[in-house]
Amino acid sequence: MTPGINRVKTWVLIAAMGGLFVVVGGALGGTNGALIALAIGLVFNFSMYWFSDKIAIRTTRSKPVTEAEAPQLYRIVRELAQRENMPMPRLYVADMAQPNAFATGRNPANAAVSVTTGILQLLDERELRGVLAHELSHVANRDILVSSVAAAIGMSITFLARFALFFGGGDSRNNPLGPFALLFAWILAPIAAMIIQMAVSRSREYQADESGALLSNDPSALASALQKLEIASGRVPPPASVSPAEAHLFIVNPLSALKGKGGGFGSLFSTHPPTAERVARLEAIRLRQGGGTPFTS
Repeated sequence: MTPGINRVKTWVLIAAMGGLFVVVGGALGGTNGALIALAIGLVFNFSMYWFSDKIAIRTTRSKPVTEAEAPQLYRIVRELAQRENMPMPRLYVADMAQPNAFATGRNPANAAVSVTTGILQLLDERELRGVLAHELSHVANRDILVSSVAAAIGMSITFLARFALFFGGGDSRNNPLGPFALLFAWILAPIAAMIIQMAVSRSREYQADESGALLSNDPSALASALQKLEIASGRVPPPASVSPAEAHLFIVNPLSALKGKGGGFGSLFSTHPPTAERVARLEAIRLRQGGGTPFTS
């Protein structure tokens, strides 16, 4: 699957969420109610978008590191940033036993990359390079903007459904939904919005995996890193400073030890795609690139 197709999938999902918003808005709150809900969602989430780097760094208690303190980290990120033709991001280390990493920032000029002490201890240099290429791809792909758009619409749907129920669903003469249907929409509309929002997050992870594999030219290294990280994240308790709202930032879900494993219906609510599927896609990229070192679990 090419990066272009992944981008199209993401925006199709966002368009689906926008369509759901229009349907819910027209049925429950009318045009004015829908516009008010959308405005509130946009203001709140784009404020989060503008300060996303500062919020993520503060809540994860990441500390800035100098090149003298982390020469390997600086060397790898500088080389990848130059290959991607993007500015050098600010680098941080979070004192967390759980191995993980995240990138944030509204654009490449305001980007920050943070790795945990656990990941620095777990991965070899080749695997760490694959993870950092994935994180820089999130920045290059403007994923904070995409996530903010999806979150804004999702929040608006939830607000609109609850607002409409509280005020009796608007003008009953023009509202085809009865009280039971209103309650149905109040429950299901936010769930549908959340599922689409999670799907957007998973699509962006696939995109960053692919872009990162192309940037590092070593998809097997990222595949190996993902498998190691999944095993470790399921064993090491999540840090108390990380909330569910921030889980999507990380390369693997830091709360997986709390959620357990499995697919099916529960996977609809996951911010990250299954690691096995990510590894399979990376193996396909390796074969398309003409071979290279195969990944073996």
